[in-house]
Amino acid sequence: GSPPQALVDDTEDVSLDFGSEEELALRKAKIRHPLATFFHLFFRVSAIITYLFCDWFSNSFVACFVTILLLLSFDFWSVKNVTGRLLVGLRWWNQIDEDGKSHWVFEARRVPTRTASTEAEARIFWLGLIICPVIWTVFFFSTLFSLKLKWLALVIAGISLQTANLYGYIHCKLGGQKSISRATSRFFVTADVPK
Repeated sequence: GSPPQALVDDTEDVSLDFGSEEELALRKAKIRHPLATFFHLFFRVSAIITYLFCDWFSNSFVACFVTILLLLSFDFWSVKNVTGRLLVGLRWWNQIDEDGKSHWVFEARRVPTRTASTEAEARIFWLGLIICPVIWTVFFFSTLFSLKLKWLALVIAGISLQTANLYGYIHCKLGGQKSISRATSRFFVTADVPK
């Protein structure tokens, strides 16, 4: 015969999670911050498109250079100060203490709120943050190999601004320097063997 099975007590407390369906539905909603999502991509894509087609619309190198640099600067500011906070709940900045020492602060929202970002917004944020520096890196090599050296400073500025935001948000996502060093030490350090 089969072993006797334990009977479940009908009076046992079972925790019910009311409201989680509503929270999940809100989280899966398409876009809750459409303006922030738009501007997260607008300045980035505009800078890239302007770089690609600026020669078609203007013969002035200075006008193209300034326009693209302004778009890159607007993108850096909006991503660092607005869209990162709204779309993924992350922010970073530099703070100088009384002694004049510089400290980098990386923050992540701990508790999800009703105004938290959706999965679609987070996906748009991270894809835009990762893909654009790759595109500017491709521009760097194409500029270098085609010997259009006057554009090199602009492309380096694009890489620098895009990569700075990416670096800051990766630090925020991983919890700052302590979590990064802990994660890498866990990855590279072998287990302690008792002597």
